[in-house]
Amino acid sequence: MFADHGLQESTDNISRKAVSGFNLIYWRALDDHFPETLGYPLKGKDALKPRDICILYKLPVGNIPEISLIQRRGNCIELNDFEVSTRHDVDTTGLVCCWPSEDVLAYFCISHSDVFRSKKVLELGSGYGLAGFSIAACTDASEVVISDGNPEVVDYIQHNISINAGHFGERRVSAMMLHWSQEHPSEILNTFDVIVASDCTFFKEFHESLAWSVISLLKHSEESEAIFLSPKRGDSLEKFLQKIREIGLHYQLIENYDETVWNLHQKFLKGKNNSWPNYDKDHFYPLLVRIKFFPFS
Repeated sequence: MFADHGLQESTDNISRKAVSGFNLIYWRALDDHFPETLGYPLKGKDALKPRDICILYKLPVGNIPEISLIQRRGNCIELNDFEVSTRHDVDTTGLVCCWPSEDVLAYFCISHSDVFRSKKVLELGSGYGLAGFSIAACTDASEVVISDGNPEVVDYIQHNISINAGHFGERRVSAMMLHWSQEHPSEILNTFDVIVASDCTFFKEFHESLAWSVISLLKHSEESEAIFLSPKRGDSLEKFLQKIREIGLHYQLIENYDETVWNLHQKFLKGKNNSWPNYDKDHFYPLLVRIKFFPFS
C-alpha cells in the first residue's frame, strides 16, 4: 500500500495506469492457498508475502499449461521501493502491474511464434515478464532472457522462472538485471536474434540508452530484429524513433498489425466495448515498431 497520497498521485501521473486492458490473455488471481496448484514449495524465504499475489495466465494456444506469476498486488508500492529506485536510477513502474502493452506483446509473440524458432531472445524492461514467459512456454526459441533494470523486479522474475520451469521444455530461460545506461556484459553483446519490449519509451531521459542497448545487444545480421510495442504517449515514441535513426538503425512503424487487437481498439474508441471506459488512443494503443540493422525490403 502507498505510504501516503502524494506518492500514489505522483506514480499515477507518471504512468497513467489503465483500469482495464485488451485482456487478450485470460487471467485469474489465486487465493493464498495455492502451493499445491503450482507444484512449487512457497515456504521460508519463498513464502508469499502479504503484498504479493499469484496470477494465473491462460495462454491462448493449444495445450500450453497456465503460467503462474507472483507479483505485487495492485498499487502496492512501499517506501523501500522508491529507495531502491533512486539507488539504481530506475523507475518503479515494473512493480505496479502487468501493463496493457505487455498483454498485447505476449499475445503478438504467441501469434507469431515462428519468429522465435531456434532464436536467442531478450525481453528488455520486462516488468513481470509476461511476454518473455509466453515466448519461453509457447515457442521454439532456443533461449529466453527476461531482463529489467530494477533488482526487485528481477527477483520476482527469477522466482517465477523457478515456479514455471516445467513449462519450458529444453529452452534455457533466465533472469537478468540489465540497466540500459550501464555498460553491458561483454559476453552478451550482439548475441540476441530477437529483442522484444513493451511500453519502454515513455521516459525520454532513457531514450538514448535504450537505443544504444538495442544496437549493442542485437545480433548484427539481416535476420535479427527488435520488436517494440508502445503507445505514442505524446511525442515520446517519436523522440525514441528519432534516436533510433540517429544511431543508424532502421525501423518500421505499423499501426494495424493484428486484426483482433485492431478490432478491440476500434470498439474502445467508438464506445462499443465499455470494459475500458477511460480508453485513450494516445496513451493506451500500442503501435508496433520493428527495428533492424539493415533497410527493410
